Amino acid sequence: YSRILAREMYGGERPYGYVFGGSGGAYKTMACMENTSGVWDGAVPFIHGSHVSMPHVFTVQAHALRVLDGKFDQIVDAVEPGGSGDMYAGLDEEQREALAEVTRMGFPPLAWFAHDRVALSYTGVFAAIFGTLRACDPTYFDDFWTEPGYLGADPPASLEAARVQHETTVTELLSTRDIRRMGLPVSIAAGTRASAPAAFRLADLPEGRLQGAFLFPRTGDAAGERLMIAGVVDDLVLLGFGGEQIPTLEAIQVGDRVELDNSDYLASQTYHRHQNPPPEFYVWDQFREPDGTPRFPQRPLLEGYNQVGEGNSWQSGRFDCKVITVNCLMDEAAYPWQADWYHTRVKGALGPRLDDQYRLWFVERAMHVTPSRYLSPNEGESTREHHGPTDTHIVNYSGILHQALRDVAAWAEEDIAPPASTGYHVDDGQIVVPPTAAERAGVQPVVSLTANGGARAEVAPGEPVEFVGVIDVPPGGGVVVSTEWDYDGSGSYADAEAHDGTTTTVSIERTHTFSEPGTHFVTLRAAAQRDDALGSPFGKAFNLGRARIVVA
Repeated sequence: YSRILAREMYGGERPYGYVFGGSGGAYKTMACMENTSGVWDGAVPFIHGSHVSMPHVFTVQAHALRVLDGKFDQIVDAVEPGGSGDMYAGLDEEQREALAEVTRMGFPPLAWFAHDRVALSYTGVFAAIFGTLRACDPTYFDDFWTEPGYLGADPPASLEAARVQHETTVTELLSTRDIRRMGLPVSIAAGTRASAPAAFRLADLPEGRLQGAFLFPRTGDAAGERLMIAGVVDDLVLLGFGGEQIPTLEAIQVGDRVELDNSDYLASQTYHRHQNPPPEFYVWDQFREPDGTPRFPQRPLLEGYNQVGEGNSWQSGRFDCKVITVNCLMDEAAYPWQADWYHTRVKGALGPRLDDQYRLWFVERAMHVTPSRYLSPNEGESTREHHGPTDTHIVNYSGILHQALRDVAAWAEEDIAPPASTGYHVDDGQIVVPPTAAERAGVQPVVSLTANGGARAEVAPGEPVEFVGVIDVPPGGGVVVSTEWDYDGSGSYADAEAHDGTTTTVSIERTHTFSEPGTHFVTLRAAAQRDDALGSPFGKAFNLGRARIVVA
């Protein structure tokens, strides 16, 4: 009907129509393109999950965050350039098993550099959907602590030690507005109402990790309700919740008695072990015996979650428009293997028409949202102009989305095929891309960086280090337009150079000295841009390379 109105108002031929969205919006985009015919000419779903994303990406993540607490820095150090390569070194058996479990489920190990932010952000998100899990399977939370085969029935020492049950009193209420002024993160739902209580100050806090614990009001108008704790900063309890819980928050008053109990959250952390989705969801193979039987007691599949709650998309892979999907290789929420799963669905539905209608572009060194959203809790509130250590680990993928939207329109309207899909393979739940731009394809440049000829250089204070960076753009990805160097890990990229936009490969050298002993990482960030975007701020495809310098 919008097309009818447009032609009545403006005349001309039939208008084109496009739909795009990320994360939950990707599910909605898929619902649009898969459940209609002749409506959408093109679609760009990005950072998308699968039928089995929720709650399992959050449960396995929460389990790892608990068991591996205090170990993430050494894990990241091992997998960063110039590291040992063995992220399991120095872990005990329980810790090794937890890290293997979350990795096989698809969590990208490099993303653990932001473990503080991941814990705080996604405990809040989990809080918003926890009620659905409890409604779908209310008896699980008792079974976990009592029935054989569940971790809580014969708990390891770490699980027993992690359990918190504590009564205290509310001494102060802080609103969303107050929390933002303090530079602290706010739950997604809390952000919808400035006056909504977003944190409490309590008379006393127990020992142990309270993230994910439930706060139960025992007196006052909110008695009998429950709220999840997203995190604790000093003596402040930050809350995570869905919008329907705002009335509960507003009913709590100073002086109310509350109980803190994390039993249900601890139980939820291994819920994924008790689900057995079809074999196409191959990351669950780790929970099956060689003959295919489950290793753990099984719960009924969460049908309510399978429908993903975002436009009732069952992700069939069937559509009649042009589609480009963009997914990130360090995505800590929409684990990258799910893009491969959907790719397989599309291939089965379209068959020989696959390359005529579909592209999958992976983005290296990118997470679920932009770098400025991944401040650690003590770095303050993010802004559009923020630069910080996060910017030396991940890049903004927005420019690749710009290009995807341009390309899907050119594909639909002018039959101009976009660059090829990214080449990759799956290795035990992890997406692995080829090392060269020609093999990798897609639209993102490949950036490599060496220090004194390797990924790691060991030098004395004041000894010069020779850096060589190579930026290579895949076929159809445009030309190199900028390079930037960060030597101190600040994310400031003070050494920046614009390129004339005439070449697809750039080799660049720098010499730098370090006076302070210790381990330093140097980052080279580069951008490529296509002819149709040259000179504009849009359509820039970023990537980065890192090298380790040990000064002693």
